[in-house]
Amino acid sequence: MSYSTLIVQPGPHRVTVTLHRPEAQNSIDDTLLAELLQALDAAEADPECRLIVLTGENGVFCTGMDFGAVAREAAGHAGEAMRSARYMDVLRRLATIPRAVIAQVDGRVTAGGVGLVAASDLVVATERSQFALSEALWGLLPCCVMPYLVRRVGFQPAYRLTLTTQTVSAREALPYHLVDEVSEAPDEVIRKWMLRIARLDLETLRELKAYFRRMWIIDEAMEQHAVAAISRLVAKPRVVANITNYVTRRQFPWETAANA
Repeated sequence: MSYSTLIVQPGPHRVTVTLHRPEAQNSIDDTLLAELLQALDAAEADPECRLIVLTGENGVFCTGMDFGAVAREAAGHAGEAMRSARYMDVLRRLATIPRAVIAQVDGRVTAGGVGLVAASDLVVATERSQFALSEALWGLLPCCVMPYLVRRVGFQPAYRLTLTTQTVSAREALPYHLVDEVSEAPDEVIRKWMLRIARLDLETLRELKAYFRRMWIIDEAMEQHAVAAISRLVAKPRVVANITNYVTRRQFPWETAANA
């Protein structure tokens, strides 16, 4: 299977999926979402696979929504609704696939990239890794990220990250469990985890993930509400102008207001 936005590397009992859109800072577009689902399907079809490692490259894990695609669509409410629904599909698959999913982070994680991390089972990050929810700066909210982020870190840390748009380091993210371990040798951490996880059979992994999902209910109604909310926000003229100005002029919303 060939991919244009991913590098997929099979290994003994594992597969490494690297986000590969260097020209767009590993931002999320329709192709990336479709290929992530294909890669997850392929991993689940392999009875020898126990572990999926999701990672980025060149100091970037994922920077969230592809603003270029949004700007091209202008106020494309329907397009964003479909993309957000597909993004929720990816988060659901990460959280429910009967394989252990590890996010290996080395660098920047922004907006929707935080959702990919939050939906993973385990997270290892290097010291230079940073996490931020920047959506409110553009008049948006991290609607689709929230169900999985609140499940992982709790209400107040998720609320604070959204309200302040503050960037936090891997060390700062460790106490509220957005990150499980900080290490400059992430491969060694993953090897240690793999030694334990490899002892579990696939049916146990399936039961474990299904059971814990019931402990924090992310149901169809919640997902539909998240998709409807982000689609409504993206269609607002103010938000469209904010995104378009950034894509075409590299001008942030507060800079536009100051020059008005």
